[in-house]
Amino acid sequence: MTVLNTALANVPRDRVRMHVCWGNSESPHDSDVPLEHVLPIIQRTNVGAFVLPFANARHAHEYRCFARFRLPEDQVQVAGVIDTLSNVVEHPELVADRIERIAEVVGDPRRVLAGTDCGFDTAAGLGRVASDVVWAKLASLAQGARLASGRLF
Repeated sequence: MTVLNTALANVPRDRVRMHVCWGNSESPHDSDVPLEHVLPIIQRTNVGAFVLPFANARHAHEYRCFARFRLPEDQVQVAGVIDTLSNVVEHPELVADRIERIAEVVGDPRRVLAGTDCGFDTAAGLGRVASDVVWAKLASLAQGARLASGRLF
């Protein structure tokens, strides 16, 4: 983290987002290092937000790590609530539920933003998720965020 913090020395913390994931691949992910093992390390990085995947089946439960390793008061959690590897469109209610669970653990819904687990088609040109499905997933993300916001605020 020392190298990253040195590189970010003159960048305002609230302008930096750190994406952490275990690869955007259709693989078992059964050898992934648990978030609880790396979270204390990455929390030492001088960033304003963490972007973490909580939609995929292997890491969906790991939002609970923030009960033990509290998110600092000046940081935001961009929570992956849409799986970028599946052609299944999440229901807006599921998206809202995911956002609400994460907001509860973080303790302040104003510090939780909804996002995707990773980027769509991050292995350029492979096009695992059909483009019309990507747009439907993003629409569901927006609808779910509106639902969650209405319930949380």
